[in-house]
Amino acid sequence: MNKLTLMKMHRLRDFLKDDVRRRTDFTQTDQTLGVDMPPVQAAATEGHRVLPLPKWQGEVHPQGSFDQLVDGRKSVRKYLDEPLTASELSYLLYMTQGVRREAPGRVLRTVPSAGNRHSTETYLALTVDVPDRDGNTLFEHGLWHYLPLDHALEWVGHAEDLEGRIAAAALDQAFVGKAPAVFFWAVAPYRTEWRYAEASHKVIAIDLGHVCQNLYLAAQSIGCGTCAVAAYDQQKADALFSLDGADMFVAYLAPVGKIR
Repeated sequence: MNKLTLMKMHRLRDFLKDDVRRRTDFTQTDQTLGVDMPPVQAAATEGHRVLPLPKWQGEVHPQGSFDQLVDGRKSVRKYLDEPLTASELSYLLYMTQGVRREAPGRVLRTVPSAGNRHSTETYLALTVDVPDRDGNTLFEHGLWHYLPLDHALEWVGHAEDLEGRIAAAALDQAFVGKAPAVFFWAVAPYRTEWRYAEASHKVIAIDLGHVCQNLYLAAQSIGCGTCAVAAYDQQKADALFSLDGADMFVAYLAPVGKIR
């Protein structure tokens, strides 16, 4: 590695350190200055239909002890050609971003987050219809947004050649587009910046890791698999859900399907 490249690498490594906390003036954060706390979830767009997710309790029966799930955890890139059920999708969404309890000024979820800020928003690309317990379509193929406070899905819209657009957004990783469901995790950085200012961005990345690991274990517990994907085309991924790329943008994604 040449000297110039090594110098660049050392600068980038600083992101992994917490020296930024010493440089941050926490007396000047928006929280300290009395600015109202930002919403804990992106609001549904007016006019978009919102469908409640079914209860998964009693419908989904997770299997495996914790040590078995951890020991068997692996990335899966090939999936059966069948959809998740609505109850299975409900279970996975709850286990990755669900709300356990609301308390004054905060929302307690199924994953940890620095300062309980939870900058993550979950968007879904469904390449096949998702049926209810009777086999009828409940969530049609297309683009959706998870509303954790309501445990519901907001319809975002159809997309022509959705499988192809997903693969293109994933830098032409074809297996991503072939999954029946793809979780796209976007971030709304200001939720964390409101409290931590310049010290926010490392912990936002850490929070995403918590979410994805929960998806791995929850998916495996119901006979599904996933594969974390951090290599993607930023503009194409954001455009898929009409995200502005500044105050809301994709930061991580993971396809999910039944294991072959």
